[in-house]
Amino acid sequence: MTALAAAGGAAVVQAAGTDAWTGFRQQVASWFGRGNTQRESTELERLDQTATVLETAEADQAERVRLRQEASWEAWFIALLEGLNSEQRDQAAAELRALLAQHTPQNNVSVGQGGIAAGSDVNIKAEQGSIATGVLHGGASIGTPPMPAPPQG
Repeated sequence: MTALAAAGGAAVVQAAGTDAWTGFRQQVASWFGRGNTQRESTELERLDQTATVLETAEADQAERVRLRQEASWEAWFIALLEGLNSEQRDQAAAELRALLAQHTPQNNVSVGQGGIAAGSDVNIKAEQGSIATGVLHGGASIGTPPMPAPPQG
């Protein structure tokens, strides 16, 4: 159940702010509500708060905020699952697996010849006068460029 809850927490954070968010947040809220519209409404508010926190996080804090939100949602998923009897837990787990399978990208990343592909963030940095690139077509050099030829005329 812990792995399923962790996947749920990660899915919430990954979906926030994307085109899939509206439908996903509604389905997650319904899953948590388990037929209780008041609880579903509370979960919608909690999901909206998560999206806002992620959206407004300072760049240098974004990763920590994302991890904190994932952990928080993982705990919510675990709490709900642990509060159910065995039969209800099995049904809720199956529903959550189906929900996650529907909304979680499969990370089937592909790229054509000479390109770069990533299933997540890519950070490329140049330090101390070096060159950094994901893909380089042609040459590159570091140093003083040659002087242009004098104008002829």
